[in-house]
Amino acid sequence: MVRSKSPSKGFRTDIQALRAVAVTAVVLNHLWPNRLTGGYVGVDVFFVISGFLISSHIGREITRTGRVKLGRFYARRIRRLLPAAFLVLLVSLVAAYFLLPFPRWEASAHEAFASALYWENWLLAIRSVDYSALNDSASLSQHYWSLSVEEQFYLLWPILLLVLFKIRRTRAQLVGIAVVAAASLAFSVYFTAASKSQAYFVTPVRVWEFAVGALIGLAGTKVALPRLAAGIASLVGIVMILGSALLFDPSTEFPGYLALVPTIGTGLVIVAGTGGDRQWHTVLSASRPVQLLGNISYSLYLWHWPLIVLAPFALSRAFGTGGVLTFTQRAGVLALSLVLAYLSKILIEDRGMSWARLTNSTKLTFAGMVAGMVAVSLAAGGLIWTYDRHVTQAAVDLRNEAIKPCHGAAAMVPGSGCADRFGPAKVVNMGPANQYYVATPECPPDSETLKVGPARTTTNMCDYSGGDPSAPVVWLVGDSHAQQWSGPLLDLAREHKWNLKRSYLGGCPVAKIDYLGYRKGTNATEAQVCMNWGAELSAAIVKDRPDYVFTSFFARDEHPVAVPGKTEADQYLDGLPPYWNAWTAAGAKVVVLGDPPLNGKVRPSDCVLLNPHDPLACVVDRATAQPLDPMLEAARRSTDPNVKYFDPTDYFCDEAKCYGVVGNVTVYYDPDHLNLEYSRSLRPMIAAAAGLPER
Repeated sequence: MVRSKSPSKGFRTDIQALRAVAVTAVVLNHLWPNRLTGGYVGVDVFFVISGFLISSHIGREITRTGRVKLGRFYARRIRRLLPAAFLVLLVSLVAAYFLLPFPRWEASAHEAFASALYWENWLLAIRSVDYSALNDSASLSQHYWSLSVEEQFYLLWPILLLVLFKIRRTRAQLVGIAVVAAASLAFSVYFTAASKSQAYFVTPVRVWEFAVGALIGLAGTKVALPRLAAGIASLVGIVMILGSALLFDPSTEFPGYLALVPTIGTGLVIVAGTGGDRQWHTVLSASRPVQLLGNISYSLYLWHWPLIVLAPFALSRAFGTGGVLTFTQRAGVLALSLVLAYLSKILIEDRGMSWARLTNSTKLTFAGMVAGMVAVSLAAGGLIWTYDRHVTQAAVDLRNEAIKPCHGAAAMVPGSGCADRFGPAKVVNMGPANQYYVATPECPPDSETLKVGPARTTTNMCDYSGGDPSAPVVWLVGDSHAQQWSGPLLDLAREHKWNLKRSYLGGCPVAKIDYLGYRKGTNATEAQVCMNWGAELSAAIVKDRPDYVFTSFFARDEHPVAVPGKTEADQYLDGLPPYWNAWTAAGAKVVVLGDPPLNGKVRPSDCVLLNPHDPLACVVDRATAQPLDPMLEAARRSTDPNVKYFDPTDYFCDEAKCYGVVGNVTVYYDPDHLNLEYSRSLRPMIAAAAGLPER
């Protein structure tokens, strides 16, 4: 998102048009993700442009003077990029306080702080391996990850160019950058295959894209093409950019080697314009609307994302309507983004670059940067402090509600006589007190049992036996859809003085199947890890000879490898009994906890939150919300008398509909998992299904 001019030919309208294309792709992808599915490649276009412009500028300075005035270089970057960036962060934090529910304040504050210090990409990379964070709602500043990558590039790239120049001038620069590009590309291909979610954000995976632009910029006039060849190159380049934006989607193995398509495409367009000749696209690319869009692209990138996140909440407060944004509302967000981007460009970006007090003083520019970081940090800290106060109060409110006779699932018990079973929830903001992945100090992780890789533990031990060696041993195993039953199982463990062992691996079915992956997005290595873990888990349970094994997983979205003539349900019918029967043969009663009705797949994930006074707006047909659960079907068909099951459907649905609020309790914590408050209200029903004695 850099604004520098072409190093050799003055202002280049083709590069400004590339900016317009890039920001349009990103914004349309965010507004209409199912239409322009690969619009995220616009970021890659920006990276190539940045590498070209910055390297050209620095290369000329090094060639002319033999050195780089790093202080002045960084000061120019600060004046160009930071004023608008800090403004949007501060506005976003204020808007978060007034518009977003308090559970989102903490993440908003943390990511705003990380964005102000330009390490947001690393924060997102770290969080991307936390399975419990996969369903977290989008933050207001997560799009700053790409700006963080650029700032890290700006920090180190001038030093690299200077060192290479000192070795052997321009030739060494080109060779050195080519080596860096090749190493980065190789790492990108490897890391995308190994950990796609992390690879998208980390800086070393993206360096080669900047380097492509740098090679073009430093080659200078040597890459100028004849007019016909330039026309062909620009046409091919534009097709590569637009084609990837149209054909790629979230399942694409990206960045990896496929990032070569938009990256090389951008490079071809830049090379085609090096000669400065008028091209076939100049009438359009040099037109005033396209140039204006390219001119405001940086501010448009900054503003559009927080407006998209805030819009449903603002509309809910203003008009009492919420949910998925309509086409008209999305168009309104786009229009407002354009207006704010234009004003921000004129009033903030341009003035930041031309304000004499800053342009005449590098020290004052750096002082302004520090002041901006401090301001964002203080605002983020204030939001976290306020968040903590709300968390404490929410826990008190939850305890007060839990003692009521028609609370949660109790309202669905036949003959309960509970009125208004599907009325508004007392608490709609899902905070820490509602987290399905409940952790307690009584459940320390077991660092030796069922580890995955060198450091990832999957098992913890919750000993409520009081040291009684004859106390019942109980396992709870599966993926996060087993983890969401932790609340009622912990309550039962305390009540019956169990030694409870919990073992989970996200996105992994505990079944003897040839596993393809979770939502078909798991790579072969992760799938094999899952199958190995399941076999080791089953063997550990057999060896432990427990009294009970409670198991659950998201079988409807954890897919086996296709087998001719067999449905996925058939494969689960074959793949589950070998484990279950082995456990019962070891003396356990197996209790299969059926999956609750779908949430995020069949209704807006924030539906209850955005319709707090009208939860019936979130009703879904039972047949749609609760399709066949292969795991539960296998339990129903089991001939083993010690395999029991709990079908929770009737505690979420009546004969025709499934609900987002039951017994004045919000049912779901996030798109895929239960609210802890609601799952705990199902404790008596789970105990009855398991045949546990009443206490």
